[in-house]
Amino acid sequence: MLSTLLPRRAFSAGALVLAATLSGVVFTSTARAADATRIGILIPGSKSDKGWMESGYDGLTAAQKKHGDKVKVQMIENINYADMEQALTNLATKNQLVIGVGGQTQAALMKVAKRFPKTKFSIVGGSKGDTLPNVAGYDVKQAEIAFVAGATAAMLSKTGAVSYVGGMEIPSIVNAGKEFGKGAAYINPKIKYVENYTGDFDDVAKSKEATLAAIAQGADVHYHILNLGLRGMEQAAKEKGTHIIGSYTDRCGTDPLYPAYSITGVGFQVEYAINEMLGGTWKAGYKPFGLAMGPKASDMVACNATPQIKAKIEEIKKDILSGKIKVLEG
Repeated sequence: MLSTLLPRRAFSAGALVLAATLSGVVFTSTARAADATRIGILIPGSKSDKGWMESGYDGLTAAQKKHGDKVKVQMIENINYADMEQALTNLATKNQLVIGVGGQTQAALMKVAKRFPKTKFSIVGGSKGDTLPNVAGYDVKQAEIAFVAGATAAMLSKTGAVSYVGGMEIPSIVNAGKEFGKGAAYINPKIKYVENYTGDFDDVAKSKEATLAAIAQGADVHYHILNLGLRGMEQAAKEKGTHIIGSYTDRCGTDPLYPAYSITGVGFQVEYAINEMLGGTWKAGYKPFGLAMGPKASDMVACNATPQIKAKIEEIKKDILSGKIKVLEG
């Protein structure tokens, strides 16, 4: 496999190769078939954030392991929002499929896709909206599983108060916050719900401040859609003896700070996009994932919960799938 990793930087026109050469970029390579499918992937945050970005990276590595020399990967990681369009342009010039990991890549990706009609693009975390014949949007349905997470948080809370911290205040993140609150109220109509947005998925100080403010209002179980900002939530929870419902990957048993995890299959969708590309079945358009696609795509795991709590979680999931409980898109 050949992987190219470009770190965070401002991308000036015509300077990409030089910048990569001067910045300690990591290149690894092995022999590969000449007809390998070229995959470009933008992971705008850190691939070790214990969240969305790391899940996406896990899906990439799983696809590389599965397909071996059939794929050639170029990855750009940890990029500023203002530099996304240039980074995606760089990927589009060199690859047959470009994957944007996160809804925050969607606006820039759509602009670039118009200029590269022969290149295919997939957005992990894409929402409904304008479509192009060379763009696929995969909806992880964060709002859906956030409802289940809210219900779980309410069942685990000892104070009758729970909180949510989101990063950028974009529709998918806001909808998840709304559904988390609704899920908590579904279990306890009198529950106190504290909701905050930091404006940045990676700002540790802001997420810590938001979590401490929620704790001051009584919240003892927290949920999030953050990247590296999760570190701030962890700091606050450890200091005050509260708990976090983790996101994206089941890590039960690794940290007592986390009594439960919501599974949002970011990595599953990255791997899906690559599998579809290599299988010749890649399709443009909006595709919802969520609970209907199975536990690898979406699930809720309560690590050491009582049988009653686990049974209630399963009941809520079934009611969402049947339409008995209705949740927001995105």
